[in-house]
Amino acid sequence: MNRSDLIDDLAARFVNLTKNDTEFAVNTLIDAMQDALVAGHHIEIRGFGSFSVTHRAARVGRNPRTGEDVAVPEKRSIRFKPGKALREAVDKPSA
Repeated sequence: MNRSDLIDDLAARFVNLTKNDTEFAVNTLIDAMQDALVAGHHIEIRGFGSFSVTHRAARVGRNPRTGEDVAVPEKRSIRFKPGKALREAVDKPSA
């Protein structure tokens, strides 16, 4: 499911909202989550999961083709940990 599929699905579920209203709500939510992660905050959505930013230190890697050392700079990465309810729903056998 991509962003436009999500917007279409929500617009179909909530008939009192227009597609433009639904698109605005989804975009606002995603922008708020992005801003929080950029600021280094932790996001937790009960029953779904949590998003956090992890720090990866600079290191020396190796080019597999030439064997030459390559400097890999430090960076921040996003981590998603699914919640218990989501894990159980995904693990449930489909009928």
